[in-house]
Amino acid sequence: MEDATGRMQVEAGMERAGKWDRLRDGCDVLVIGGGATGVGIAVDAATRGFRTVLAEAGDFAQATSSRATKLVHGGVRYLANGQFHLVYEALRERRVMLHNAPHLVHRLGFVTPAYRWMDLPFYGTGLKVYDVLSGRSSLGATRVLSARKTADAVPGINTCGLKGSVQYFDGQFDDARFALALARTAEDHGAVVLNYARCTRIAKSHGRVCGAILADVETGCEVEVSARTVINAGGIFLDAVRRLDDAECAPLLKASRGTHIVVDGDVLGGCSALMIPKTRDGRLIFAIPWMGKCVIGTTDIPAETVAMEPGHSAEEIAFLMETISPYLAKPITEADILSVFSGLRPLVTGQAASTAKLSREHHIAASTSGLITIAGGKWTTYRRMAADTLDFAARMRLIEQRRCRTEQLTLHGAPNSNSDAADMLARYGTDADAIRRLASENPVWAEKLHPRLPFIAAEVIFAVREEMARTVEDVLSRRMRALLTDSRAAVEASGKVAGLLAEELGHDASWAQRQVQTFTKLAMQFYAQR
Repeated sequence: MEDATGRMQVEAGMERAGKWDRLRDGCDVLVIGGGATGVGIAVDAATRGFRTVLAEAGDFAQATSSRATKLVHGGVRYLANGQFHLVYEALRERRVMLHNAPHLVHRLGFVTPAYRWMDLPFYGTGLKVYDVLSGRSSLGATRVLSARKTADAVPGINTCGLKGSVQYFDGQFDDARFALALARTAEDHGAVVLNYARCTRIAKSHGRVCGAILADVETGCEVEVSARTVINAGGIFLDAVRRLDDAECAPLLKASRGTHIVVDGDVLGGCSALMIPKTRDGRLIFAIPWMGKCVIGTTDIPAETVAMEPGHSAEEIAFLMETISPYLAKPITEADILSVFSGLRPLVTGQAASTAKLSREHHIAASTSGLITIAGGKWTTYRRMAADTLDFAARMRLIEQRRCRTEQLTLHGAPNSNSDAADMLARYGTDADAIRRLASENPVWAEKLHPRLPFIAAEVIFAVREEMARTVEDVLSRRMRALLTDSRAAVEASGKVAGLLAEELGHDASWAQRQVQTFTKLAMQFYAQR
């Protein structure tokens, strides 16, 4: 076993080093940023036949793209803003995501409760418009449910005064794992994909962008990568990348913080979600069953600065509890909260009175030196954003115009048939058997990481060997979703995870201890009560 472990450590190190060596060959398309937009562009570029490099300064989907409300949707709230074209486009992209990654995207029923008779036709009319816009992409017809059938769909709902509900259907997904599937799909098609590769400078020749200097965050070593086009898909950090090209450029983004709370799944008690259409700040609030828990969100708070961990306020938690509790048979308290997670939305600056009303449409532009920046958008339209960005680069004559091939492209791990949703390994799709084989190789790897978590040690080994995980946070926050679903259990499991990582990556016990300390400090920001 020691010989096998040592061999895996060497192979893991050689694979990452080999990627850095390949950077010296240059590329056609260099993508800076490994969130939803960046990995989507990398897949599109690679499948069009371009030599592609993706560089992410941290881990894939580390910021905004792993902190979504877990919905693949057209955006019901955009109907009220009259953004029918955005809803129409997103609903068609929802269908594509369901088709291309059935192991990660699922149909989900939503119930909009009515406690006044007049609300039933009001909600029903609006959601019927959603149906019409869905067209052939519909996931099921909107219908009115009686009070009894509403309670059957959501056993945890408050039935006092309940008149009925309007039920509609949308999509749900695991955002971080979807981003990882995109990153691995890009690799499958020949792209060089690196996390912990920070862009430190933009390279220019005769005043035109011709590549970038990337630094290995782990070693500090730098490599200059030549590229025909450089695409800034930095998400909430894209203005920082733009300043590497032009130190005097005006900000393009206005950030908004969205916070979610996570409680036990028994709060809803079923497989349907709640959609609350009226809140005091004009937003929709969702309570969604996800990974055996219930995710409730989100808020919309203007953020003055951007940060990987934007934190949350007591007021946001109180707002979410106060908003959702009247609709629940058993109101929730702070003691019920298992985790709190927040992310920043990268909204393109506009004249809207609040960030809740800023458009989620994407914006593509090129600087005078040729750096292409893609801003805004939403998870559901990531593929369209990628296609538009590469088409824009072609119109700029930085690359050739080639046909987009991603609409019918199945993503890495996509099974040939529907998998068992009750199987916790189903989210790996066709990779699930590889994890089962690891668990059979070593009895220790078959053990659960924690009594309250559904994950086993073999998943940690797989995360290192196949999914580019480098830290405890990578594993417990994004390869698994333990930090988001039960932050304290994640901390309690961190020692075991750190030990497995250290053994796989060839680190010593002091490295593992530092990893636990770093992760524990991070996890405290996910506690409702500190």
